[in-house]
Amino acid sequence: MKSSDYDSEILSSWQKNAEPWTCAVRDGEIYSRVTVTDAAIIKAVMDASPKRVLDLGCGEGWLVRALADVNIDAVGMDGIPALIDNARALGGDFRQMSFQAFAMNGWSDEVDCAVFNFSLLGETIVADVLRVIPLILSTNGQCIIQTLHPAYVAEPYIDGWREGCWSGFSERFSEAAPWYFRTLSSWLSLFSDSRLQLIAMHEPINPETAKPASVIFVLKVKS
Repeated sequence: MKSSDYDSEILSSWQKNAEPWTCAVRDGEIYSRVTVTDAAIIKAVMDASPKRVLDLGCGEGWLVRALADVNIDAVGMDGIPALIDNARALGGDFRQMSFQAFAMNGWSDEVDCAVFNFSLLGETIVADVLRVIPLILSTNGQCIIQTLHPAYVAEPYIDGWREGCWSGFSERFSEAAPWYFRTLSSWLSLFSDSRLQLIAMHEPINPETAKPASVIFVLKVKS
């Protein structure tokens, strides 16, 4: 199956699961987020001291609202209409735009920080999106990516598509989206190809397992 076919499956899954996802996030049903990863991404953004943030793949908008609570101006972008509607219902600046449109230079506003919080699921579309990031970052701007830690995925340690699952989620979810696994070296090569330079890496620890719950890459535009 082509990468674009997997991308279509990802969009279809999120369209079908927009409502249960919104409920799960707002009701605190995702343990790793409540205990580790939400706070980790907020801290990473705050450490960058941005005035203007773009949350790409914002979902139901929690991060935009959390940043507003600490006086950081943020705008959320997502390609799923239902998620954007749910985000707007609680207030904030949210724009409906797919990654495909973004990759075609669909975003014109400069930002100090571009954030991807578990939203980079595809293969070629991720490369297309990251190549645009240097064009929208202000001088000394940063790109911050939180994703699954490559070293702690129970699969062969090689790049490739993986089947999604909703293990640990409620029965309201269906048809989990596929996602593309990258090794650590593949992530670093992708950043380099996108004119992005790694300046910091964080590994938020899950207190129950004493293993990383995620990895956070902090990047700047190559000089």
